[in-house]
Amino acid sequence: MGIIKAKNLIYNYIKRDEEEKVEEVSEAVRDVSLDIEEGQFVAVLGHNGSGKSTLAKHMNALLLPSEGTIWIGGKDTKDDDALWEIRQTAGMVFQNPDNQIIASVVEEDVGFGPENMGVPTDEIWQRVDECLKAVGMTAYRKSSPNRLSGGQKQRVAIAGVMAMEPKCIVLDEPTAMLDPNGRKEVIRTVRELNQKKGITVILITHYMEEVIHADRIYVMDEGEIAMEGTPQEIFSRVEKLKSLRLDVPQVTELAYELRKKGLSLSPCILDIETFVAELTDIWKKRTGSSTAKAAAAGPASAE
Repeated sequence: MGIIKAKNLIYNYIKRDEEEKVEEVSEAVRDVSLDIEEGQFVAVLGHNGSGKSTLAKHMNALLLPSEGTIWIGGKDTKDDDALWEIRQTAGMVFQNPDNQIIASVVEEDVGFGPENMGVPTDEIWQRVDECLKAVGMTAYRKSSPNRLSGGQKQRVAIAGVMAMEPKCIVLDEPTAMLDPNGRKEVIRTVRELNQKKGITVILITHYMEEVIHADRIYVMDEGEIAMEGTPQEIFSRVEKLKSLRLDVPQVTELAYELRKKGLSLSPCILDIETFVAELTDIWKKRTGSSTAKAAAAGPASAE
């Protein structure tokens, strides 16, 4: 069993009237099964209302299944006695860092979680040092969070979760409120945590460029998993993604359109470097061939 496993997970939002009678039931997650291995970087994609954020909240036991089961670190989220261990295993980072930052000084905010867990003071400050360094925020440790940019605040929120030493971090659209530079800062930080610290990362997002380096991608639609695979497998199916109201990385779409016009590019190009390299190779082959033909035709022309 992986660090997060769901089997036939169903979650219903229930709307009640003033007398607490059920008015409406809407199924947000439908029969979802997945198994995420420790140390993986997993992305969950989907348009607004696809159920991806509802699924994310199950990964920290903020929501409990209406039916089915989800295990975090081998613990069933419906087991009240396991709740403390579950939330130590999987930490959550939300869209708006202002909802997570509570202290007036950065270093105090990062140390807040471990302090509540009863971690000894010396160890708290050691964790604060390490986590601020890991997210590149050591220089701002004495600053007020109110004076930070959106991307910097989000990195502080990530450091605060890290300081509690979870094995897994679930990020629910952490860059949705950030500008492009802030998004790059946060995703770079998350990738480094995964690669250097071995922390399992679950990234919930609708920004395609953020997930091209993921180990695995799940695409949700109408509460169900509509697609599953590696980034290459997912983004090679451009038309399918568009039918699910999702885009693909711009360079992937450009390569796709050029391939339709007959250019012999790879089935799925995910980054500009690969795109430029393949175009350069095609150009060299074509110009090299033209040069060779001209050289061969030269003497004949001279006669």
